[in-house]
Amino acid sequence: MAAPRAFLRLVAPVWNRGTCGVRGLSKAVDPEGSQRKGRTLLQFLTDRFYDVEAVREYLLRKQVLKVQKKNRSFTYIEERYGPYVAGAYFVLKQGGTVKFRDREWMRANERGLSSLEFRKLQEVPVEAVDASGCAINYQGLDNLLALKELQSLSLRRCPHVDDWCLSRLYQLADSLQELSLAGCPRISERGLACLHHLQNLRRLDISDLPAVSNPGLTQILVEEMLPHCEVLGADWAQGLKVGPEKQSRDAAGSPIPA
Repeated sequence: MAAPRAFLRLVAPVWNRGTCGVRGLSKAVDPEGSQRKGRTLLQFLTDRFYDVEAVREYLLRKQVLKVQKKNRSFTYIEERYGPYVAGAYFVLKQGGTVKFRDREWMRANERGLSSLEFRKLQEVPVEAVDASGCAINYQGLDNLLALKELQSLSLRRCPHVDDWCLSRLYQLADSLQELSLAGCPRISERGLACLHHLQNLRRLDISDLPAVSNPGLTQILVEEMLPHCEVLGADWAQGLKVGPEKQSRDAAGSPIPA
């Protein structure tokens, strides 16, 4: 006996903006009818632009809620196992890695971490966090600011880390020695200016920040702001015109065309 056929229905919210809403989308767009009329689904949606905007807003809200859910605080874990385990659990859930003091780097596997492992690490400070590419935002930063012995923090390519996030890092000023912000699209000069609190920093990576208008000049200012810190970023001399003396030497050494 043949297996029953499965049907895919498009279910979407209904907006009362006329008779041609999203409700009738699955009926109006018939594959055979589209071929006859030479119309595509995209063309159909374009004809009803207000519905496309509504779908876009719905998907955007859904994405924002997803990021907010990822950045919630795990209060029940903190109450049971303390701030070190709660902070580590947050990073591991995001897909990052953590290093407890005198331990190897830890990454979450399919099983996650057992309660027995949590108990063993309750009193062990987290000294390094690599959250590269994670969806950490201003709200989720609370989970990291509780790690008062944190020495190294990598936020490379984090799409939601912005200037407001950097304004909160002063809470780690006593311990933080290494910080990477490379590739964060929402960090500008204003956020980097907030790092003046981190006078214990010894290494700072601010390379590839698209929102920084003048990377070379910004790096010079950050180096003056943090005189004991090695700042990695753009070459301040990159793009400068070659001086007359250098040009004359190059011209003298180049072959004369026949």
